[in-house]
Amino acid sequence: MKLSHLKIDPEFQSKIPPLQFEEEQQLEQNIITEGRLLNPIIVWNGYILDGHTRYRILKKHGFIKYEVEEIQLANRYEALAWICKNQLGRRNLSPERKKFLLGKEYESTKLAVGGQPGNCNPVKRCGQNDHIVSEKRTCERIASEHGVGEKTVRRAEKYSRGIDAAEEAVPGAQEEILTGRIKATDAQIAALPAIPKEERPAILEELRKGKDKRNEALLSRLKPERPPPKPAPPKPPEPPEPPRNEESAALEPVTPSPPEEEIEPASNGPPSFLQKIQGHKRHLSEEDMVRLKASVDSRYRDRIAKSGSIMLCELQGAAEDFMFRWGVVFQNYPDVLSNETSREEVSALIDRMTTYLNTVKEM
Repeated sequence: MKLSHLKIDPEFQSKIPPLQFEEEQQLEQNIITEGRLLNPIIVWNGYILDGHTRYRILKKHGFIKYEVEEIQLANRYEALAWICKNQLGRRNLSPERKKFLLGKEYESTKLAVGGQPGNCNPVKRCGQNDHIVSEKRTCERIASEHGVGEKTVRRAEKYSRGIDAAEEAVPGAQEEILTGRIKATDAQIAALPAIPKEERPAILEELRKGKDKRNEALLSRLKPERPPPKPAPPKPPEPPEPPRNEESAALEPVTPSPPEEEIEPASNGPPSFLQKIQGHKRHLSEEDMVRLKASVDSRYRDRIAKSGSIMLCELQGAAEDFMFRWGVVFQNYPDVLSNETSREEVSALIDRMTTYLNTVKEM
């Protein structure tokens, strides 16, 4: 393949650690001395996946012999995953760079498995929870390949998304973070996507400063907020006291209950069924009966309240799950909205759901 046919994808190139000036100079001198490249340039669909620096050197020195190896991949997400995995095989990576590449490999692999609009080899899935099973297996495999735990892989994905958010707001911030010029904790980086884009530059500027010169009030926005505790279910109201006639109450003689040892069964025969379940040595007064009924009613109402709160949580979870899943689709597959046919189908779904929700609202 001719050099003129090779292409550079900025997103692909951004995943490859750049060489220092002295390192690139040394590599160029070694290639000139050899008169050829010792390793081929790896490409996919004409885009360079490995060998960007060697490509620049070849363009400067046309006499150098080289080889190009083209590999077959399903889509660009699989290409991104290949780049990250290939770079993670190097020994001279900083801890920040390793976390970034590990997170991007996991993210890209998940997107590759799900397929891409226009992909000639889409993966079809029918089960409602197939994506959850697929993500879990992907996480397990990547964790095993790199000798880390699954939690490390998931944290690395959040870290890499934070770096993407920093680069989106301030071009060049990615390398500043990965080379240590911007010093921040993993939690601070992972919190950046939640900050509005226009506010991220000020936060990144604070992170460039020494710890003793930072505006901690501004950086406090990067601290994860703990969700408020769930409120306890409301207690049922106390049952109202039964109305009483003051005059009759005053005239009615109060008959004290005799002590238990003085109460005898109605007969010398065996106790009746009611006596067995209520206690044959215990007679309930009218006041006791009112209290017993109030206790039973309150327990029943408490169960209704708990059941209602559970169903509200179920509805809230379903709504949040809906918004999250639609957001993931629109973020990772923007063609769903830009394609006219797809957009019409999305609009039809929205109309259908709106009709249903309006029906519920009017009940």
